[in-house]
Amino acid sequence: MLDINVSKIKASRLKHISLEDIPFGKHFTDHMLEANFEDGEWKNVEIKPYQPLTLDPSTSALHYGQSIFEGIKAFRSHDGEAYIFRPYENFKRFNLSAQRMCMPEVTEELFIEGMRQLIEIDKDWIPAKREHSLYIRPLMFATDNAIGVKPSENYKFLIMLSPAGPYHATPMKIAVEERYTRAAPGGVGFSKNAGNYGASMLPATKAKLQGYDQVLWTDALEHRWLQEVGMMNIGFVINDVFITPMLEETILKGVTRDSVLTILKDMGIKTEERRISIDEVVEEYKKGGVTEVFGMGTAAVISLVKELKYKDVVMKFDTAAFTVADKVKHALHNIRSGKAEDIHGWMFKV
Repeated sequence: MLDINVSKIKASRLKHISLEDIPFGKHFTDHMLEANFEDGEWKNVEIKPYQPLTLDPSTSALHYGQSIFEGIKAFRSHDGEAYIFRPYENFKRFNLSAQRMCMPEVTEELFIEGMRQLIEIDKDWIPAKREHSLYIRPLMFATDNAIGVKPSENYKFLIMLSPAGPYHATPMKIAVEERYTRAAPGGVGFSKNAGNYGASMLPATKAKLQGYDQVLWTDALEHRWLQEVGMMNIGFVINDVFITPMLEETILKGVTRDSVLTILKDMGIKTEERRISIDEVVEEYKKGGVTEVFGMGTAAVISLVKELKYKDVVMKFDTAAFTVADKVKHALHNIRSGKAEDIHGWMFKV
């Protein structure tokens, strides 16, 4: 077992916070995990009270963007036990991001066992209410105290926990992005690095000024081929087939996306992973073939899309009539709550 130095808080802050309808990402649990990469290895692993960090102004990550993160969720089953949903997939993706950003990989023991021990200490923070969870945020950033464009030699790894309700409680309005680019071939689109999200904020802000919640990214060359939404992958039900853009180096390999595809195949619903253009979606919409559009992500889980805008075409959808999204959402809930058999071994017991 990983040797972790543990120092606990004297009195939990939980008694001052209600976990009923708690907003996403606003509150954090009593403890966090911290480790430092020095001299080529991970050292000083500890779980300690949640607290601010002290950073030198020259900290490398602040200047050159070597910063990656993941999003994972823990749930309370119907019998009160705590489980993490598919953490090994996030572990693999975290290290894929680290490789692309020229950062050291985190060991499985540090990532998985460190997370397990942290949640074991703060498991009372896991909400029991439906569609509520404990959001888990592992992150790593460069900590060299020097200015100079080169990979850092030192890094900090953290895991923090945040109890949360639904990310998008109501159906979304999405605008198809025609000018700005999230990722290009050869870039870092497949990695979960901080810069991807910083660069997406201006287009998303402009979309919100027009009454839309987020943008649906298109390819960098033609701005025709659909990729993903700001915080989630996207899928369409067209002529009774669930279609989602195929994974390319410009698209994040979503864990929820993979889970949805697996569940739909288990249900006997036809799925396709392929390139899909906005022109195809508009054409099929005009013929009545597009019956559902929804996003898939750790934070959002299943997020229904009620409106999709491209140029002067505004496509509206009756989310109350969505059946595929409803089926997969209920299936995910039943697996995570322990009400359905975990046939794929997705639930990791704390």
